[in-house]
Amino acid sequence: MSFWRAARRILCVRLDNMGDVLMTTPAMRALRQCGDGRHLTLLTSSSAAKLAPHLNMVDDVWAFDAPWVKHPVASSVDTDLATIERLRAGRFDAAVIFTVYSQSPLPAAMMCRLAGIPLRLAHCRENPYALLTDRIAETEPHNGTRHEVQRQLALVRSVGALASDERLGFDVLRRDRLTVAERLAAGRAHRTTGRWLVIHPGATAPSRRWPAERFAEAGAQLARDFDGIAVTGGQDEQPLVATVCARIGKKALPLAGALSLGELAALIERADLLVANNTGPVHIAAALGTPVVDLYALTNPQHRPWQVPHRVLNVDVPCRNCYRSECAQPGHPCLTGVSPDAVVAAARQLVPAGASKYLPPVVLPGPLPQGLQTTHAPDPTPNTSHVIPQTLTRSR
Repeated sequence: MSFWRAARRILCVRLDNMGDVLMTTPAMRALRQCGDGRHLTLLTSSSAAKLAPHLNMVDDVWAFDAPWVKHPVASSVDTDLATIERLRAGRFDAAVIFTVYSQSPLPAAMMCRLAGIPLRLAHCRENPYALLTDRIAETEPHNGTRHEVQRQLALVRSVGALASDERLGFDVLRRDRLTVAERLAAGRAHRTTGRWLVIHPGATAPSRRWPAERFAEAGAQLARDFDGIAVTGGQDEQPLVATVCARIGKKALPLAGALSLGELAALIERADLLVANNTGPVHIAAALGTPVVDLYALTNPQHRPWQVPHRVLNVDVPCRNCYRSECAQPGHPCLTGVSPDAVVAAARQLVPAGASKYLPPVVLPGPLPQGLQTTHAPDPTPNTSHVIPQTLTRSR
């Protein structure tokens, strides 16, 4: 461990999605804070590299779409070799390879070894022999699963990096706050003050999508509770967003393809509540303290909202934890079993009439509405689902 204490230039490898990187921010922060003068570089996918301006615990972000991770376009052999040479030129003292338990760290470990990085740490199921200098033997999922944040904190703790702050990290930029304020003010019949709801009805994997018409119905019912409802999505999700907005009516503000990542975060920060599928904006909301109603497909158990008031909605099914991008069951029962009324009830428990995240805390009464179901992994987050915390914004 003395070698790790002496390490100054550390490579953090997290090659999958934006949400996975956000759930790794507490571990990277611990690495940064446990040694003087440390410099952290994050090697991640090109999609997750968009987080670069918003991660204050790392100094550099490098993009690499690894061929052993699912991406729209696979890297070429030339790109792989160039990445190894770039890592060699970085003269890193150590590399920490962050993975979910279904991923092998060994391809990344090989790259780091070829790049001459002397210390290499990861969770690993197989015997890595010389590919890793330090490892935690993989026990998931056979001996239970942890939240992704807990998993990565345990990894860095094994080399002496203790976390003083386990919250997710995301810095909202002042210019993005100003842009979002202008967009809300410019929307017809909208205003920047008052209570705002954000609905994000899309998700990259079809298995994680609650039906659009149900988002629309829930939004229509919640329109009476909010001064405005912003419906967000990517450029290719304009028809989906239009469907939801048409049912909500005049309080809806369609923003498909209209926001940068930073602006989306500023909008979520401004909102009193996010209603979404299990996707990246949920983890942005968790980082920013915005309560979440999460339509959580039972594909995998370890990515629920972290340390933020939330409701996780699904229906238990025998095929839970299937890890599929496409649902193989007729009717997608783990999600379609959730009604719009259940979403509305969960939203009203998290943000009662008259409450706002900009007001003092409000204690909510009562248990979950009948029919709400949480995932089967133990919930490591504090029991704050019945509290709306005061949230203070800051300028940068």
